[in-house]
Amino acid sequence: MYKHILIATDGSESAAKAVTQGLALAKALGATATAVTVSEPWNFVLAALASREHRPEPLADYDKCTDAAAERIFWSVHRIAKKLDQACTTLHIKDRYPAEGILEAQQAKGCDLIVMGSHGRRGFAKLLLGSQTTRIVTLSTTPVLVCR
Repeated sequence: MYKHILIATDGSESAAKAVTQGLALAKALGATATAVTVSEPWNFVLAALASREHRPEPLADYDKCTDAAAERIFWSVHRIAKKLDQACTTLHIKDRYPAEGILEAQQAKGCDLIVMGSHGRRGFAKLLLGSQTTRIVTLSTTPVLVCR
């Protein structure tokens, strides 16, 4: 059925459930699995407003932080993959908003299913914060499995 599953993760608890479900599905189907995490673009104006201290290399610091965050996320993915005895490659997309980066990864890797978690926001919080899951479900040309 599915040959290459893309599993989107941001390291959250709901994403960890999606990683587990996605890897278990890949194993059951004999499919390839790729886990992706996306680092949002660095915004100099917001960074300057958020920090009043002088930082000589804010972009370099940002890159180090996003790389370290991706390493932590992928460590967790690899731990789950090992537990399930399922191979999983990883991909860190930088300088993209989550939905955009996930859809780019899906196209670049030729994945035929996207698995991701839902944070389960409702009402005003969903309206105010938006939903990357909703954007992907709306814009994706391939099936999306949303895990709660």
